[in-house]
Amino acid sequence: MKTGHCRFCGADLCHTFVDLGMSPLANTYVTAAQLHEMEPFYPLRVYVCERCFLVQLEEFASPEHIFSDYAYFASYSESWLRHARQYVEMAIKRFRLAALSQVVEIASNDGYLLQYFGDRGIPVLGIEPAANVAETAIQKGISTRVAFFGEELARQLVAEGLQADLVVANNVLAHVPTLNDFVRGLKRLLKPQGVITLEFPHLLCLMAEGQFDTIYHEHFSYFSLGTVEQIFARAGLMVFDVEELHTHGGSLRIYVGNVEGACHTPTSRVVEVKARERAAGLTSLDSYLVFTERVKAAKRKLLSFLIAAKNDGKRLVGYGAAAKGNTLLNYCGIREDFLDYVVDRSPHKQGCFLPGTHLPIYPPQEIKETRPDYLLILPWNLVDEIMGQMAYIHDWGGQFVVPIPEVRVIP
Repeated sequence: MKTGHCRFCGADLCHTFVDLGMSPLANTYVTAAQLHEMEPFYPLRVYVCERCFLVQLEEFASPEHIFSDYAYFASYSESWLRHARQYVEMAIKRFRLAALSQVVEIASNDGYLLQYFGDRGIPVLGIEPAANVAETAIQKGISTRVAFFGEELARQLVAEGLQADLVVANNVLAHVPTLNDFVRGLKRLLKPQGVITLEFPHLLCLMAEGQFDTIYHEHFSYFSLGTVEQIFARAGLMVFDVEELHTHGGSLRIYVGNVEGACHTPTSRVVEVKARERAAGLTSLDSYLVFTERVKAAKRKLLSFLIAAKNDGKRLVGYGAAAKGNTLLNYCGIREDFLDYVVDRSPHKQGCFLPGTHLPIYPPQEIKETRPDYLLILPWNLVDEIMGQMAYIHDWGGQFVVPIPEVRVIP
């Protein structure tokens, strides 16, 4: 059944990748005053384009609605700050950035990354649509423009005399419904010899590891390297290098430059990653159409564990009021019948309730007071960091539970 058109190539969308039912916006937390109000739910159904293999959601809520006031502040993750520092050190050295260079970050959040360029005396500009998050960066002294990025904003910046030696766009490409306009904007903003780097979760890992909980309405698209290469090529940009990262359960960092002049030499890693994608079936429609059954099996296994634990009289709580956790909890129907509450380090979420499930969000110290038997780690991509912070649950025999790709209990 045709449902719409591919946001990249325009082909009819006729094939379902996975259907996760009805779900609220994953980063829209509920206040106590809103608990008795109507909460909007939208279809969380994902399609795959048979022409370009872009995996994508329909747009039910606009970016302005989702991101203008946002609850995610990157600086609350120690591992993510470390990742940002390492990236900045690499980029300065590899691209010879200095005081006369210009770095622009799209979706710069609370300045978690640009602060490290600023510490080295390199001029920066952040572009962040969420005014509440951008204000934190501005208070740090990081020049930040509150706006959504696209070709029109890029044109304005160029007219103001600003072009970038380095454009950073980490974990933003998936959040863009107007892909072609966004990439044309990157092209326009870039200096002729400049570089764009982007990071995004790798579709190959999502499929191989059953990471269905990384799907939520704020992510409009999910990318393989083969497909993203096509998207940039249409705008006159070339992916000349790629790195495979461990972040978000397996991500790609791509390096992009202008096709004109071919100033960046392509590496063999681009060819190697695309070859692995082909070997895994990412250029065959049939490979996408079997994903649904894997997701259903993961749901049954998690619920079986939770039912058995509750029947044994165990107490369970969740760690991390993360977007991926909200997808998992809503798809599996996990509420206070299984989890007593969740905790999160961000004060912006504490005192609120998770969307859909309405589980209360407390500070982490609540765990010491209630001494649960199991701690379900919802942002499983940060499992090592969280287990380090919460190691004291071993004092009363508490254990960690990781839900993806399969339920694991870690003593």
